[in-house]
Amino acid sequence: MATSPHRPNGEPRDLTTHLMDQAMGHLFSAALRTVALHRIADHLSGGPRTAEQLAAATGTHAPHLRRVLRYLATRGLFREDSSGAYRLTPAAGPLRTDVPDSLHPAVLMMTDEMFLRTSAALPDAVRHGEPSFERTLGAPLFEHLLADPAARRLFDDGMASLSAPVDEAVADAWPFPGTGTVVDVGGGRGGLLRAVLRRRPELTGVLFDQAPPLAHHLLDGDGLKGRWRTEEGDFFVSVPPGGDVYVLKHVLHDWSDEDCRRILRNCRTAMAVGSRLLLVDAVLPPGNAPHFGKTLDVAMMVVADGRERTAEEFATLLSACRFRLTRVLPTSAFPSVVEAVAE
Repeated sequence: MATSPHRPNGEPRDLTTHLMDQAMGHLFSAALRTVALHRIADHLSGGPRTAEQLAAATGTHAPHLRRVLRYLATRGLFREDSSGAYRLTPAAGPLRTDVPDSLHPAVLMMTDEMFLRTSAALPDAVRHGEPSFERTLGAPLFEHLLADPAARRLFDDGMASLSAPVDEAVADAWPFPGTGTVVDVGGGRGGLLRAVLRRRPELTGVLFDQAPPLAHHLLDGDGLKGRWRTEEGDFFVSVPPGGDVYVLKHVLHDWSDEDCRRILRNCRTAMAVGSRLLLVDAVLPPGNAPHFGKTLDVAMMVVADGRERTAEEFATLLSACRFRLTRVLPTSAFPSVVEAVAE
């Protein structure tokens, strides 16, 4: 009978191997990027194929590809059968480019060189107490994206991909009103606004962001005609007035507390007393429990001067800007909806 690799308390029996495997985690990201770039999941959508067949279809080296697939299979991505063919697993399914809510663009974004180099400079971020992105690439993240259209497109594609499941989860979790106007501040391509408007046929919306994401918005579609408009601007300067519900999804986690207060004050200026503000971000749980927000928190530390926050930290930010936190609603995705009312 095989011995379990873990002790009764959940700790690994072989601590040395476990630690070294964790230390080589960068190889997992590289392997994941490799199969994403060569669209291996697409080639397996019709059924199992051997490494030789996949290599012939993708122009890659079969022995090396097999070793990458064998490694990823140890993490639940792909599975080798007794004939030596590889098949998709549920975990690898979102790597396909032809499925709803594909995460293929998100994987390409997160494993891109600009973020790998930034993450490798994490020791510098800890040493200096500031993001390593600017030190590594010569400009803060959003300035870099404005100067590099290809990087901006990669970022926008990746964020739209990552946001799609979140958009549906948020639209389901919070009871948006049947009428009125929703203002999606920093809403990117408008995936969340689209999901909300589809569920509320009498609701209208404003998608507010910079020009690059607005140029590729997702609001053209059946049932939405005449119910939305886009507005270009900077939420550090002002926010469109007149909305009934304002949404900041994955915005505040990019910024320091000081910058968050600037954004929130501009929202409050645009809002009437009693209007609702929704912050869609990870809300960090206490203790040692795993949570994707804790991973994102370290990412924010190196990429931008941002952070993920606890419910108490959100309440403090909101109260400083004439908002009162009313509740925190979990969703079926990793972020929660922090609801606040303008006072």
